[in-house]
Amino acid sequence: MILDLLRLLLFPTLMAFAASSDLLTMTISNRVSLLLIAGFFVLAVATGMGLTEIGLHVAAGATVLMLSFTCFAMGWIGGGDAKVAAASSLWFGFGFLLPYLLIASVFGGILTLLLLQFRQWPLPATLYSQSWLTRLHSNDSGIPYGIALALAALLVYPETDWIGAVDLARFALH
Repeated sequence: MILDLLRLLLFPTLMAFAASSDLLTMTISNRVSLLLIAGFFVLAVATGMGLTEIGLHVAAGATVLMLSFTCFAMGWIGGGDAKVAAASSLWFGFGFLLPYLLIASVFGGILTLLLLQFRQWPLPATLYSQSWLTRLHSNDSGIPYGIALALAALLVYPETDWIGAVDLARFALH
């Protein structure tokens, strides 16, 4: 039961936290990425994932780490976004990596276009007291790509073996 609750809640909660943190502060704490990594290894071992499969998941995460840090070096995404992308990819492995990255890219593009449009409009004076909103509205600010990563993760995660292994009937209200 505890393992099932962890499968259902740990990853989605951490991704939702990453998204809200990125929206409100334009930063994602390293703790989120470290918790994603630690949570993956704890659940992988606790659920009996084989070493070969764990290695393939690690390879998927490492691949995304290299790609995302290239994007970071080019100034396209933030460092927190790069780390969360890699840590979350660890959970998906190669089996779900492509759908995750494609959906995140689409959401990231939509988010970018929406924010660029939002930044063209004047911010009402009554909203200037909201520091997160003024930061988001600023042309000097980046794009909180953690939102796109989290949305994509929350769409793809239910399709993975992590959720497929959970007996959801046990959690149904009778």
